[in-house]
Amino acid sequence: QVQLQESGPGLVKPSQTLSLTCTVSGDSITTSYTTWSWIRQSPGKGLEWMGVIRYDGSTDYRPSLKSRTSISRDTSKNQFSLQLSSVTPEDTAKYYCTKGVGYWGQGTQVTVSS
Repeated sequence: QVQLQESGPGLVKPSQTLSLTCTVSGDSITTSYTTWSWIRQSPGKGLEWMGVIRYDGSTDYRPSLKSRTSISRDTSKNQFSLQLSSVTPEDTAKYYCTKGVGYWGQGTQVTVSS
């Protein structure tokens, strides 16, 4: 059974960089054809896909966030990470990491505030 667990600070100041890590168990992030994504949900808004890192290390990002988003991985730890730079209060959301569309972490709340 695949399990994903997000971790990172719950409070980030405006203009700083938000950094989150997803620790995966039950599968390898290098398993062929798997995809690993970050998705967020802001208060009162729908789910927003932010980006993906694939089993081969390739990445894609939501165009509107591309200039501020980076997804990387540490295969030795079976983790992948999100960095979102120059955050504003509009980046306040619950952030989820996922495998494909069927497996989700429990999510972690991040608030952007001074």
